[in-house]
Amino acid sequence: MTTHAAPDADVIVVGAGPGGSAAAHHLAARGLDVLLLEKTRFPREKVCGDGLTPRAVAQLLKMGVDTSESAGWIRNRGLRVVADDIAIELDWPALQDFPDYGLTRTRYDFDQLLADRAVDAGAKLLTGVKVTAPLFDLAGRVRGVSAVRDGGEPAEFRAPLVIAADGVSGRLALSLGLKRNERRPMGVAVRQYYKSAAKHDDEYLESWLSLRTAAEPDVLQPGYGWIFGLGDGRVNAGLGVLNSSDGYGRTDYRALLRDWLANTPAEWGLADEANADGPVRGAALPMGFNRTPHYSRGLMLVGDSGGMVNPFNGEGIAYAIEAGEVAAEVAAAAMRAPSVPRREALLRAYADRMDDLWGSYYRMGGIFVHLIGRPAVMKLCTEHGLKRPALMRVVLKLLANLTDRPGRDAADRIVNGMRFVTPTLGRRL
Repeated sequence: MTTHAAPDADVIVVGAGPGGSAAAHHLAARGLDVLLLEKTRFPREKVCGDGLTPRAVAQLLKMGVDTSESAGWIRNRGLRVVADDIAIELDWPALQDFPDYGLTRTRYDFDQLLADRAVDAGAKLLTGVKVTAPLFDLAGRVRGVSAVRDGGEPAEFRAPLVIAADGVSGRLALSLGLKRNERRPMGVAVRQYYKSAAKHDDEYLESWLSLRTAAEPDVLQPGYGWIFGLGDGRVNAGLGVLNSSDGYGRTDYRALLRDWLANTPAEWGLADEANADGPVRGAALPMGFNRTPHYSRGLMLVGDSGGMVNPFNGEGIAYAIEAGEVAAEVAAAAMRAPSVPRREALLRAYADRMDDLWGSYYRMGGIFVHLIGRPAVMKLCTEHGLKRPALMRVVLKLLANLTDRPGRDAADRIVNGMRFVTPTLGRRL
């Protein structure tokens, strides 16, 4: 379809999740006319671990979000890593660029909170609008989107630039032939809420590296688990399985979640299905830039649509919000360009910016995912690594991507050094 009508905005952002709302917020704050389209209505349920690392918190603070407990946030001190009878508590590092605390909050109102920040900055939000396809000009460049409103009414919206923050399905990206790279990491996660007086106010996010069930206590099950306290009498308990695991695609993830939790201490309340608060829900985790390029013919990819989930820890929110800020910075500069060729050159630089930001780190994450998919490697790491606190502090900085640059301590220098040498190794693999 071609279009020559006047634009409805400078930029259309599709999807009011964390990445889309962040992009809309930063664009509007830079003075652009922004239209933010969301297929659902708020508040809404979303599948997520509901845990935020200091990297995500830093982005919320940039957007002016009040992260105090009085505003409904629950702070955590760090990460507790559990493997069978070994557990180690690792506080978030004290860094110049990131706060020393994480947060938990359910996605039920989290996304609306960020969308409201975008509206406060000047973006126009339309909910109940499902985008179905891009609109193209005669040159094959994206010039807007077609959509369907609640009730089935068709609609079209036009802008010289579209940001796709439409999630793992990547509907808009696929319309341009941008397919998922099957060689890059992919995960599946399931989660369920449980009432738990013993765990709901835990000061640490809890990550389980050894999943075992009562039926097969000697068998290491595929994947990793988490238990994140929400501070309201509930926890978010879930597990993820990576595509490097033999169990990927062949495991009943919901049954595995129930069987694993049935093997947890009775006083936690997670073994009793009577304490479940809602159904088990699942979602895919597109990792390691598994869809590129992140800009093509008037379309920028942000968040899950561009496979921006961290392969090391499954974190997606921080990277979606950061990408939204970078996309806004690039788009704002492009919209001020004196000519169309110059504007296109600036927009194409977005893909390079993203690769410079996380490319080597994600390539390193791909190697990591490949290694931990082998049970023998995972067993070796958990049996020996968890007994060395100094090593685990380095691992925490690596997994959560939390370092100062230039590094202030040995751990920073180690992790940053690994990032520096990885690009060549990653391309060879």
